[in-house]
Amino acid sequence: MNKNYQGQISVFIANLIYGLNYIIAKELMPYYFSPRAVIFCRVSGAMVLFWLFHILFVRESVSKKDLLRLAFCAFWGIAVNQIMFFEGLNLTTPINSSIIMTVNPVLVLIFSYFIIKEKITLKKIIGISLGATGAIILILNIGDFSLTSKTFTGNLFILINAASFALYLVLLKPLTSKYKTATIMKWIFIFGFCYIFPICIKNFIDVKWEIIPVNIWLSLLYVIIGATFFGYLLYNWALKFISASATSFYIYFQPFFAALFALMLGKDTLDIIKIISAILIFSGVYFINKK
Repeated sequence: MNKNYQGQISVFIANLIYGLNYIIAKELMPYYFSPRAVIFCRVSGAMVLFWLFHILFVRESVSKKDLLRLAFCAFWGIAVNQIMFFEGLNLTTPINSSIIMTVNPVLVLIFSYFIIKEKITLKKIIGISLGATGAIILILNIGDFSLTSKTFTGNLFILINAASFALYLVLLKPLTSKYKTATIMKWIFIFGFCYIFPICIKNFIDVKWEIIPVNIWLSLLYVIIGATFFGYLLYNWALKFISASATSFYIYFQPFFAALFALMLGKDTLDIIKIISAILIFSGVYFINKK
């Protein structure tokens, strides 16, 4: 298969997983798990999985210079990204969070230009504009966006979250051509675990494990294995073959997938707004990948 298509399919599947994750992860909080307890479970669980996978199938070493870069990537891509997202979501509305996250591909485009000298083309600008418009229309169709003093701190945290993940993708891009995906992810999550451990361990200890039913255990496994292990793995794999800006664009599919799953579960109906949003998002994919 063409390497460009491999990258496109990988990041598409990753965002399909994340779109479903919005519905599944919602069951975990706040009754059974606090946000920081979920972060601890995600990062520690994924760290163990990547470590085992690396030992069994890869066994690749990393230079000391690149270990420092991986530690820096983990700070932005795991610690800041995860904590700002969950704490921000706790202080603002899901609609606000979804709207603010649409700035992520724009920030990736800007960071890519200054850090790794990736060109800003007219087609990329058109693609991102179409995708962002489609995603925002779809999200606003669900509820209202508000900028009040009550949500200011939460909105700021989500903006930091979007910026941190954008920086993570750009900083990680050069390493994807030097090392195997499993090697990179093993070190990213080892460093990430070191960062979040002192912040999240108390919340993890406070979880009342004895009251957790089977369906919540299954949801937690999906969050750890699906949304964290495979989600990060597929994103990193995509970066090997396509640009950071093209990779980040697929975040616009997350509200589309969330709406699609809601339709499949009978919790929503298909209307002209959703159709127009889908057309805009898929048109954006065409422009951002057009040579």
